[in-house]
Amino acid sequence: MRLLILDPFHGAAGDMITAALLDCGADRETVVHAMKAVVAEPAISRVTRAGIQALKIDTKALPVHRTLSEVLGRLDEAAPNVPGPALAMARRVFERINAAEEEVHGAHVHFHEVGADDAIADIVGACTALHTLNVDGVWILPVTLGHGTGTGSHGTFPIPAPATAAIFHNAQLATISGVHAGELCTPTGAALLAEFATLAVKELPAYTIKSVGYGAGTRDPTHTPNVLRAMIVETTGAAGATGELPQDTVDILETNVDDVSGEVIAHAIARFMEAGARDASATPIIMKKGRPGYLIRVISLPETSVQLAELMATELGTLGIRCIPAVHRFIADRTTEEVEIELAGKCRKLPVKLGWMHGSVYTLKAEFEPARAFAAEVNMPVREVLRIIEEIAWKQVER
Repeated sequence: MRLLILDPFHGAAGDMITAALLDCGADRETVVHAMKAVVAEPAISRVTRAGIQALKIDTKALPVHRTLSEVLGRLDEAAPNVPGPALAMARRVFERINAAEEEVHGAHVHFHEVGADDAIADIVGACTALHTLNVDGVWILPVTLGHGTGTGSHGTFPIPAPATAAIFHNAQLATISGVHAGELCTPTGAALLAEFATLAVKELPAYTIKSVGYGAGTRDPTHTPNVLRAMIVETTGAAGATGELPQDTVDILETNVDDVSGEVIAHAIARFMEAGARDASATPIIMKKGRPGYLIRVISLPETSVQLAELMATELGTLGIRCIPAVHRFIADRTTEEVEIELAGKCRKLPVKLGWMHGSVYTLKAEFEPARAFAAEVNMPVREVLRIIEEIAWKQVER
């Protein structure tokens, strides 16, 4: 499995999370394009914090405060430039913040610090960055909050800020106060971590580190690095040696259609996958009165089921979606390795996904898109290139 580990050992803010994910390998062009769509093109620089090099993001945002409806309106306007799953996640982050502020202050008209343009850019940037990393789960280490008091739109407040405390209470994330005074985790950072935790794995198996990134905060104290660390890791397969496969739950969404063309169904399946479905399929069936039709089935994580059901209704025109909730599934550990292949005098390293059980590889499959691109480059059938890649991969596994 490909996992993201976040270590907010000096707290967390939205810009630190976004920068750490970019430094860890998130697609910079996609993230910058998304942030630019809601505020302005951010400035990204490399800085040093107490001896650690890290990325620093400046959103170039003005201190404008907005209502929740105004914030969601800005997100809707940016929709053509932000990946669908990232946009849906950003909306949920702001809904978390709104719920926390109402819990603390009662009904309110405007967000304060978290309704500013820089928070909108940070949240869209962080959600887009996570989407491009394409991880199977997230592991969040205890978040350092700081202690003492701070000053905001409501005057002097205890640290953690009341909204931050409400977010962590609702998410049940582990926190520590730490030894440093001041607000180390902002409500924006807390809401992002709480949303990312919906993808949390139940236990952290043995892993190898594939990449490490650091996101810098604004302050630069000499006694500790003001950074947040992100790591992309691959589980090694050793967890399967216990004899049990990892488990989680998914929802199964289904609908029958008999008035939709094959082209529309193919387009709809692609949209479902883009929106975060774990899998999607269409099966020919015979419906009432002998009419031919299709059973459309979408496998979804519980937190994305509502959005995917709405997408199924709009793309297929169906009037009802069946939901089979909380279906238990077993998941084999997965790693991605590179295989070096030479064809027609051209050498490439191409990715292969390995499936592990009881500490051994039991299946493998070459990733299609890189293989397809290389097949076109060397003018060979893609099925032949896939076969060669997988033969080499099996030899590597056996060695």
